Amino acid sequence: MKLYSYLTGPDDENFCKRVTAKLNTGWELYGNPTLACDGNTIIAGQAMIKEVAGEYHQGIDLKKQ
Repeated sequence: MKLYSYLTGPDDENFCKRVTAKLNTGWELYGNPTLACDGNTIIAGQAMIKEVAGEYHQGIDLKKQ
């Protein structure tokens, strides 16, 4: 099955580390990153996907994948 996750947060080192951690656990970038401004902070977003074995169910914990 394919898993999907969309990371968002301030465009800073922490956001980059979160994306890097996902990449190093088998997740792949999906599409282009996004940027938005809330008036004070630049907010980044990045969609990610991962192929895993098994069947989809509502209780799947994406943080443990």
